[in-house]
Amino acid sequence: MAEAGREFYRRGWVLGTSGNFSMLLARKPLRICVTASGIEKGNLDETNFLELDDDAEILQGFGKPSAETLLHLTIYRFMPKARSILHTHSVWGTILSDHFFEQGAIEINGYEMLKGLSGVKTHEHHEKVPIIENSQDYIALSHVIENVVRDNDGIHGIYLRRHGLYTWGESVAEARRHVEIFEFLFEVIGRQLK
Repeated sequence: MAEAGREFYRRGWVLGTSGNFSMLLARKPLRICVTASGIEKGNLDETNFLELDDDAEILQGFGKPSAETLLHLTIYRFMPKARSILHTHSVWGTILSDHFFEQGAIEINGYEMLKGLSGVKTHEHHEKVPIIENSQDYIALSHVIENVVRDNDGIHGIYLRRHGLYTWGESVAEARRHVEIFEFLFEVIGRQLK
């Protein structure tokens, strides 16, 4: 996750202290490793991660977890294959989340790069990235995410409007690949809007 943080920072997808990353440690009982709040992702090291339980209580590490930890926990609870979640903030994704908000999703099809998403075999795939209104009420937001995940089988990501992308994978490497695929496609679509 630290390596992903350095690369994403270099690419402008987690500037300042934005973004947060997590990895599933155990399902029963639920345990995750998550970045501590307020840390620059370009300088992550082993001291910047916390081990949390199902209630977002710290089991190991120093610092405080992001308020958005509840969103990570919700995705792990309702996406059985998710073993890593990466949350980024990019210019192109932010623009698209606002532009397509009334349509409810960023919809992507016909691009070869879609085959970089797990389980996608053809460029003819139709990928939907639901857009959710951003909120500082993370308990309510976690319930919205729960419903979106349940109602949209097979999605690879969710976008919080004017905020950032949440994507996941069966490993950190797969989640990282999903970020890279989405960011490439977001930029392509964004440039076409001009």
